[in-house]
Amino acid sequence: MEIILNGQAKQITATQTVGQLVSEVFPSGKGIAVAINQSVVPKSDWPTRQLSPNDQITLITATQGG
Repeated sequence: MEIILNGQAKQITATQTVGQLVSEVFPSGKGIAVAINQSVVPKSDWPTRQLSPNDQITLITATQGG
């Protein structure tokens, strides 16, 4: 199925969860925020939150500045 990840179309498996997607894109999994269809998804929901076709997913990483 297709989702939109940070503005780009991406093919994923039909049973993929938010947690699996985050692990694929950011293996460390640290400092990541996830929004699906403009709603923040709490980290506690990542392992069980299933993705749906055409979901608009935004992954944001925290960065340090100085």
